[in-house]
Amino acid sequence: MSVTTGAKRKEGGLAETARVIFHALIIALIIRTLLFQPFNIPSGSMKETLLVGDYLFVSKYTYGYSRYSIPFSPSLFSGRIWSGNPERGDVVVFRLPRDDATDYIKRVIGLPGDRIQMISGLLHINGAPVKRERVEDFIENEEGRTIRVKRWRETLPSGVSYTTLDLMDNGFQDDTPIFVVPPDHYFMMGDNRDNSTDSRFLNQVGYVPFQNIVGKAQLIFFSIHEGERAWELWRWPWSVRWGRLFSLVR
Repeated sequence: MSVTTGAKRKEGGLAETARVIFHALIIALIIRTLLFQPFNIPSGSMKETLLVGDYLFVSKYTYGYSRYSIPFSPSLFSGRIWSGNPERGDVVVFRLPRDDATDYIKRVIGLPGDRIQMISGLLHINGAPVKRERVEDFIENEEGRTIRVKRWRETLPSGVSYTTLDLMDNGFQDDTPIFVVPPDHYFMMGDNRDNSTDSRFLNQVGYVPFQNIVGKAQLIFFSIHEGERAWELWRWPWSVRWGRLFSLVR
């Protein structure tokens, strides 16, 4: 009769733990590459749709896959496979064209071939002004001060509707030339129009190649007030924005 020693049991337990961890890492990698990737919002360029401290899931499969769908972005292939086209109004994560190590999140405003222009703060697509109506001000507290920002409800020709913020009456990009979106590229804009570096700044963002799009923002799974730290669990009752949890990104 053989006797299993304590040392052998310990070795077997360690091996089993290593296998479980390895399999969990493989599953997580597959989910992150093919299905969903988590992102957090570090800036206010998409207020009020997305706030600083929001954590969200981005679907990788919606538009198919490019090299940027894979961790570390290896050059395994060019273009996209199993691709589906972004729609006007989608909120997407993309790699910055001039620095493909940096992720940006903006709203798709212009499709390939579109003519985009801002005139007196009003968005025009292919020569037609986009429907816009004034709604109640966006109110935020900054260093103990209450700030009121003009808010508009903008409705694209496709029927997608969302709110935009207008911090200044004469913003830097309230009046622009006509931007003609090249083939296989998209024109992105932030909802916080006077506080967003986006495709209106050709030398900083410009037109975004289709292959640079990582995925579509789908769901806010966690949200914490700006300046708070997510790992401080004991502060969650006051620091978490409970009303934003599990809300869809529109």
